[in-house]
Amino acid sequence: MSVAFTKENDRDGTEANLQDRPISPHPNLVTAEGMAALEAALAAAKAAVQEARDAGEDAMGLALARAGRDARYYSARHASAELVGPPPADGRVHFGSRVTFDRDDGRRQTFRIVGEDEAEPAEGTISYVSPVARALMGKEVGDVAVVAGGEVEIVAIG
Repeated sequence: MSVAFTKENDRDGTEANLQDRPISPHPNLVTAEGMAALEAALAAAKAAVQEARDAGEDAMGLALARAGRDARYYSARHASAELVGPPPADGRVHFGSRVTFDRDDGRRQTFRIVGEDEAEPAEGTISYVSPVARALMGKEVGDVAVVAGGEVEIVAIG
């Protein structure tokens, strides 16, 4: 390919034109653990920006672009975070509750309802805006909710 058809700064194809990470339109509710994780992620992103700059990354460098994108995201999420205290002990499912339920196929599952950034279903946490969490909110032990077309019965709330 002729040099005439390449950008001057296209050194090795690693220059980044990364789009910012999308910000959820939902309120940014977080647990105390979620707030700590946001603060740690923001600090790590800021450190990565500085590390990339110290390594001589220019404004087009991939490492600096990724670190900058993460720093902007975590800065925005930290600024919009709404810390929610422990759920009330009123026997109902709330943000922060750990809920155990039985599915109609015989499976028993337990999830803690948390903020969007701290949700990791494989680790037992789901976002409060997820369909499962929305179906369970406000319910009590013994109540039945419809989740993904099937019924679940709440057996414990903690």
